[in-house]
Amino acid sequence: MPANLPPQYLEAEKRFRMAKTPEEKIEALETMLAIMPKHKGTDKLHADLRRKIAKITEEAERRYATSRASYHIRKEGAGQLALIGLPNTGKSQLLASITEATPDIGDYPFTTQKPTVGMMKYENIQIQIVDTPPVTGKESRVWINNIARNADLVAIIIDMGYEPLQQVEAVLQELDGMGIIPETVILDESTIGRRQRKMMIIANKIDLDDSGFNQQQIMSVYSDRFPLATVSAALDIGLDDLKKKIFKALEIMRIYTKTPGTKPDINDPIILKNFSTIKDAAEDIHKDFEAKLKYALVWGSAKFDGQRVGPEHILKDKDIIELHI
Repeated sequence: MPANLPPQYLEAEKRFRMAKTPEEKIEALETMLAIMPKHKGTDKLHADLRRKIAKITEEAERRYATSRASYHIRKEGAGQLALIGLPNTGKSQLLASITEATPDIGDYPFTTQKPTVGMMKYENIQIQIVDTPPVTGKESRVWINNIARNADLVAIIIDMGYEPLQQVEAVLQELDGMGIIPETVILDESTIGRRQRKMMIIANKIDLDDSGFNQQQIMSVYSDRFPLATVSAALDIGLDDLKKKIFKALEIMRIYTKTPGTKPDINDPIILKNFSTIKDAAEDIHKDFEAKLKYALVWGSAKFDGQRVGPEHILKDKDIIELHI
């Protein structure tokens, strides 16, 4: 075993040996990975821990799965959003309302037994939406653990008909138990090994009688901590605004490319993280572009259309660029 492993690593290793469930084992292994010093002496240990995580996840799939569905949802589109919530909050109805997916929808708890995927159209891009089983379901923890850890954005869905604050806290507690915390949480010794994720709140069923007061509650407590959208998935209220907020919360932008003498293809943008540069765009298009790039012309965020800029120029949503190598 490599030397210089800190006490926290040994504690996590002990938790792994004592763990009874796949979730507990994976959380301990993730903690060990996060704490482990990074040098050549730990390369083999790092690979061994990754293999253990993959093996435990595979075993958990075989044990819990009710179909051939995988716990891993391959990302498609401009970003992946995971819908997480308590039973009967309307996650499946929301998925059906903003995508062309056809999930099972019912008024009884635990209608969703496995993840369901749909693609949400926002202007000229598609965003992947993953509906998950209720976060409190015994057999859903491995699914949610894997999906939420890898999603670009986690949306906590709440039913505005009752106790919205308690719902949010219950979901956050469940996620914390899986080692997943909001991106806004300040990291310290207590959060070692936790996976930070961008999160937002979607307050559903605002058409219900008690939703007005509940909206005030949720806004007063959480509006400074999370992006927040209010909707009625069943009545198609607030869905356009929700799509805009999802796009904004993903913190991505669309960049259009053109070659000299041609018009840009606005139907096929490249997707970059906010504050990306010309250099980042060039690398996204082709790994060799970044090394050969001399300059670019920019329309949109530049001081004037067609301005010549260098590789470090910061781009904005819907910029048009023309790369010169």
